[in-house]
Parts: sequence; C-alpha cells; structure tokens
Amino acid sequence: MDARLDYFRNGVGAKVLRHINSAGKALADSALPHATQELVKIRASQINGCGFCTDMHTKDAAHAGETALRLNLVAVWREATVFTDAERAALELAEQGTRIADAAGGVTDEAWANAAKHYDEDQLAALISLIAVINAYNRINVINRQPAGAYQPGQFG
Repeated sequence: MDARLDYFRNGVGAKVLRHINSAGKALADSALPHATQELVKIRASQINGCGFCTDMHTKDAAHAGETALRLNLVAVWREATVFTDAERAALELAEQGTRIADAAGGVTDEAWANAAKHYDEDQLAALISLIAVINAYNRINVINRQPAGAYQPGQFG
C-alpha cells in the first residue's frame, strides 16, 4: 500500500505539518502527563481508523516504558482496571471530542466535570488541544492513506 501523495515532501503539506508539529511540541512540553498524552493519541487514532498514528503512538508509548497490557487495553479502557481515574477521564474526553458529530451536544458536561476534577486549567487546555491536534493528524493520514507499520520510535524528532 502506498500513500496517495508524498504529503511529507509536498510544499504545502510540509508547511502545514510544520505548524501542526509546533503545536504538538508545545503539548509535549506541557504539564499534561506524557503517558496520558500517548493514551489519548492512541484512542483517538483507533476511533478514526488511523493506522499510521496508531502505529506511531503505540510504539512511542512502549519505547517510553508503557506496558503492553495497558497498550492492548486502550480500545476497551472502560472495562480495563489498569487505568487511573485521571486517565479514564482523559480517555472519555478524547472519545467524546473525537466523536463530536455522533452526539448532538458534543462533549457532555459530565465528561468535562470529570476531567476538571483531575486536571488543572493548563492541563485541560493541553488536553483539549491534544485532542484537536491528533484528530488533525488522523484526518491527514486517513485521507492520504498513509501506510502503517514502518514507524520507528523517535523517527520524527
């Protein structure tokens, strides 16, 4: 399987990715726990069917020390006992923020209140932004049919 176009080397695509990557760097440097960030990116990528991002973020998380058990259970986090209450709140917000079109009211007040119990305002801003950024990456890669499987941890910096 080949990508529809070499988005990474295309002039416009590369410029867009530089800006999205800058936002991603700001989020990586935020106070939102790194493990939570990876879990959120994995879950949104699973929902969106983005093999490229799922491959990348599961490998990056494993490389950073995340366990195979937790990575294998991200898709079924509600039934899994291996996530903290804070991680569960972040995963719920990520799911609702990714599936906005599926719910007439968008993100529920309950999901927001639960996240706000576990994260301060800066972390919440990072979490909202992270959900938006990973959804942007997912859409680029899904539309372009970016192949999955060859990513190496740290490949992009």
